[in-house]
This record gives sequence, C-alpha cells and structure tokens, in this order.
Amino acid sequence: MDKLTRRDVIVATAAGGVAAATTAQGATFGNPDMPPQGAINTEGNPSSTTIIGPNNPALSSQFPGALSPPPTDVGSMPMFWASFNNAPRRIQNGGWARQVTQADFQISEEIAGVNMRLTRGGIREMHWHVFAEWAFVTKGSCRITTIDDQGRANVEDVSEGGLWYFPPGLPHSLQGIGEDGCEFILCFDNGRASEFDTLLINEWFAHTPPEVLALNFGVPAESFAKIPLHDLYIFQGAVPGPIEQDQAEAQGNAGPPRLRSSFPLIDLPPAKKTKGGEVRIADSSNFPISKNIAAALVRIHPKGMREMHWHPNSDEWLYIIEGEGELTVFETGPNAVTQNFNAGDVGYVKRSQGHYLRNTGLKDLVYLEVFRSSYFSDVSLSDWITHTPRAMVRQTLNVTDETIERFPVGKPVILPV
Repeated sequence: MDKLTRRDVIVATAAGGVAAATTAQGATFGNPDMPPQGAINTEGNPSSTTIIGPNNPALSSQFPGALSPPPTDVGSMPMFWASFNNAPRRIQNGGWARQVTQADFQISEEIAGVNMRLTRGGIREMHWHVFAEWAFVTKGSCRITTIDDQGRANVEDVSEGGLWYFPPGLPHSLQGIGEDGCEFILCFDNGRASEFDTLLINEWFAHTPPEVLALNFGVPAESFAKIPLHDLYIFQGAVPGPIEQDQAEAQGNAGPPRLRSSFPLIDLPPAKKTKGGEVRIADSSNFPISKNIAAALVRIHPKGMREMHWHPNSDEWLYIIEGEGELTVFETGPNAVTQNFNAGDVGYVKRSQGHYLRNTGLKDLVYLEVFRSSYFSDVSLSDWITHTPRAMVRQTLNVTDETIERFPVGKPVILPV
C-alpha cells in the first residue's frame, strides 16, 4: 500500500466530513451553509430561538432581519445601521439639529450626516467649515446665502426635493422661509466632521479686540458694543423679504457666482424609471458645483427592489426619507448580513461591497444614496452577467441558456422592470 501523505489524509477526512454533514443536514438552494444558518436549525426544538433574558420587544421588532436572519446570511460585518431617531437634538429658539458622525457610527468614514430643522424665519448662524456641505430639503423651503473666493455672492431659495452645495471653506448661512420653515439633511465629505464644530462669525467677533474690529471695518470700536458675546448657532429671526432684494444687496457690482449653489433634483426627469420605481441622479455632470459629493434619489414601489449591485468608486451613505426596507450587504469571507431600515435611519455600504435593498412595506420606499465623489457610478450584477460570454455564465452558475436569455439586459436599477 502506498504511503499516505498528510495532504491525502486531510483531503479524505474533509471529504468524509462533508459527506456526513450532507447526509445529516446538507446544503440546499437558498440555504448553502453547513450547518445551515438561522432558525432552520431549530426545527423540532423551537425554544432555541426564544429570548428569555432582558429584552426590548419594541426595539427588536424593528429589526426582523437581525433577530432572525434569512438562512443565506453568513458571518458578520461592522454595524451598517444608525439612526437620527435616537441622536440627541441640540434645540434652540429657531430650530434644532442632530447628527450621526463616525464617532457614533464607526463604519461611516467618508460621510457625516446632520438632520436640521429651522422655523419660519429661523436662522443657522453665518459660518464656514473646512469640509464640503451637501444638503437635501425634505420639508418646506430654505433661503441660502454664500459667496465665492472672487467676492461673487448669491442668495437662493431651495424647496422640498431640492439640493444645495457649498465647497469647502466658503461661508454661508441658512434661513427657514416655508410656511412652517424647513427641515433638511446635510452631508459632509468627512465622516469625522461635526456640525457642532464649525467656524462661527459671532465667536470670531467676540474674541477679537475692539480696536482690531474698528481697524478692519473702518468704524468706531463702539459700533460693536452690542455684538453677541457667545455663538447664536440657531436663532429666531425675522422672515426675509423678496429674494430679488436680498440678491441685489448681496451681489452689489460683483454679480452672482459662475455656478449656482442649488439644484432642483425632484424636478429632474428620472434617469431610470420602471414598474418598480425610479431614480434621479445629481452629480457634477448636471450640478457642476458639486465636485465632492454625488447622490441618487431613489423611489421603490411596494415589493420592488434596488437591484443587486455595487459602487466601485466610493462608499455609499444612505438615508431613508419615507417607507421601510431591508438591506443585505455581501462581502468576502463570505459574509452576508441583513438589516432593516425605517424613516430617519442611516445606512452605510463600503466601496465595492455587493448589496440590494428591498421595499418591505405597503408604501413607497424613498431614500438617498450619497457618495464622496464627483460622479455617480454603480456596477449592476445583471448587466455584468448579460455582457459575459454565455458559455462562461452557463458553466459558472450551472444554469441553462434559456434561463440566461430571460435575465434583464442592461441595468434594471429597480425591479421589477
């Protein structure tokens, strides 16, 4: 008898183990792991799934994908769910703000998010910061003011479904002008950025010697005797007058900036529309000033799904505007993890990780996909397969030519097509 090598023994042992496992509880379609993943393991012993220790049913019921993952989930990943719903609010007379940054949401390296509300006339103090600011108005209308490095200023009104963008370092202010003010989402192109750590005009004035202020502005020092001695941040102001008057005062002889700071995303024709929903895209190709951040506004009808895909150029930060959905993320390992999302929740998917998002509710699921990039880019799994030689696909997936012919051609984006 030939001498057995260590490798022969390992291979034979492994094969026997696989055979035994297959006989006992073999891998099946839709449940590939041995032992099987999830509640299928508990057949005949249902108490295996019960929680008998401390529990918060109101909270755990919001996450069925985590409480009882689908049998195709495997392994683990850093938590890719967060929410504004449990983020502390900084409330002031005139509005409030709350944020989700990398300090709270470790995986979120490229984007930090802020949810802010301004009353009618409520003002976010004149300020600037070292990171780019991108915003989407979810309710009401907001008047924005800014100036570029050539001294060209502008005043613009941004309504529900609209965007604005301020490049890094350029100063700006915000004021609610809708009947009930406004609410919006801000994104900064740095996960560590904090809304509560910006450069505020009042703080600079208050911490500058009066004689320096007098010299800088060419007026007596006493002119500044009543300046606020602390930051205002958010405060109640008077409702502004006609925008044309504000624009004329701000621009003077310099005229407006070359590029607009706002963009009516909701008025844009969908880049893709199917029976399952629609998507609108804003990046530097149609919103030229937005060099650091690109985004998609996605609407998925009930039972629809954002197709299986990934983004090769940037991490994805997503924000649920309305509805409810289930996000599954796939990574090497293999690792596949599912989490549930509701309005006000934030998700994060690392660059090139495969994922899909299903509408699990009875109403439309509407959400934002935001990227730290000048352009929107995604790779569709279906698009890749249908543009690969058929023999390669047939041999890899062990499916028939007839099956491959039925795959959607091109990027479905939102299913059903």
